[in-house]
Amino acid sequence: MATNLALDDKLLEEARLIGKHATKKAVVNEALAEYIQRRKQAETIGLFSTVEYEADYDYKKQRNQS
Repeated sequence: MATNLALDDKLLEEARLIGKHATKKAVVNEALAEYIQRRKQAETIGLFSTVEYEADYDYKKQRNQS
């Protein structure tokens, strides 16, 4: 899918050099992949506060039973 974007050439070149990419396309694709990964991680982190647990649960006791 061909798409025309107005991107900052200085930022794109810096990202290409830092990421050691051969093409601008590779830079943009990796940037999008990282963006998606970070957003998914943020969603997952948000779930941590929604898990209910028993405050008096003794995980060490479970280890010693086997």
